[in-house]
Amino acid sequence: MPSLAVYERPWVYPKQEAAIFCEERYGIVEASTKSGKTAGCMIWLTEQAMRGRSGRNYWWVAPILAQAEIVFQRLKRALPRELYTKNDSKLTVTLANGAVIWFKGADHPDSLYGEDVYAAVIDEASRCKEDAFHAVRSTLTATGGPIRIIGNVKGRRNWAYQLARKAEAGMPDMHYAKIRAADAVEAGIIPADEVEDARRVMPAAVFRELYEAQPSDDEGNPFGLSAIRACLAKGLSTDPVVAWGWDLAKSHDWTVGVGLDAEGYVARFERFQQPWEETTRNILARTTTDALIDSTGVGDPVLERLQRAEPNRFEGFKFTSQSKQQLMEGLAVAIQYRQVRFPDGDLANELEAFEYVYSRTGVRYAAPDGLFDDAVCALALAVRQLTHRGPVMPAGLMDVGADSHTGISRERLL
Repeated sequence: MPSLAVYERPWVYPKQEAAIFCEERYGIVEASTKSGKTAGCMIWLTEQAMRGRSGRNYWWVAPILAQAEIVFQRLKRALPRELYTKNDSKLTVTLANGAVIWFKGADHPDSLYGEDVYAAVIDEASRCKEDAFHAVRSTLTATGGPIRIIGNVKGRRNWAYQLARKAEAGMPDMHYAKIRAADAVEAGIIPADEVEDARRVMPAAVFRELYEAQPSDDEGNPFGLSAIRACLAKGLSTDPVVAWGWDLAKSHDWTVGVGLDAEGYVARFERFQQPWEETTRNILARTTTDALIDSTGVGDPVLERLQRAEPNRFEGFKFTSQSKQQLMEGLAVAIQYRQVRFPDGDLANELEAFEYVYSRTGVRYAAPDGLFDDAVCALALAVRQLTHRGPVMPAGLMDVGADSHTGISRERLL
């Protein structure tokens, strides 16, 4: 730093400071969204670099490069322009003492090996690959540098959760902290009404993880693994189909159709990859009752062909982040209350793998990378079609209230 420069740490609230600016080498923070963990670690990493010298490297690692770039832009705005130089293509900030802060993605862990790093932050750690943690830890070996591991809670079966439990149990040289939304509200970081609004509109399991730092037993599955197993049937129903849901293939996935009987049992399950003309013919041949069909993107012309052939049978459903969330919350209620039954196999496997992921724009429902959610979407469309048709409800399920897993009112959705 220039000789006349005087550094004064920006304001951080007490729990934020205690969580991040600890003496232990490892600081593990499980925190609510928007609770100040990112801002606090930006300050911490900058202070580490300010104590360094020319040629020393300091890393910020996020699940993907685009997320790291967000913090890179924030740091550039926060620092006085005369105190650093930047490289926008390499995502680096070089301080006046020559120390370099790098911003990197964890999606390619092998690219993280080889460097000597003097301090590091792993951001959104529960969403980073474990191999990335191993790589970052290896870069700190020669320097003995400290590390801060921060993020929202995301289930229990990930390396960040397990490491947090070791720190919480008192493993030497590890410090554990939990910052909840209530702490951030008390500090004036988050408005209380914003948290209450999130409580109202989000599934309860999502809210608990994002705002209360409480892990889900179902590892981010919005339906509940035990609830899925409770809905298994011995096979397909032999009763007539009264409602269809069709999810259309895009570039490399499948066209899937699910037909439900009047009691919510899966009676037909179709899954194929075909050219659009043949797909249209097959859907027409198989669909003998009302159907809700994916009309997103390439599905729109398919829907038009179907509606020309059967004007009153097919209704379109456009998938957006908001409409998919509503659709999946409706399916979650049906599964929780056993209003739908399905055989074991492809459909049940997709339901168990399905997850919600928190992003800057909200909650995204999807299959994990490399897996498909076509069957889940088709089932959700069929459930919506059946629900709007007014299905016969299984005995004992006519009570109205909020579901314990999703926190969604059946009365509001049905």
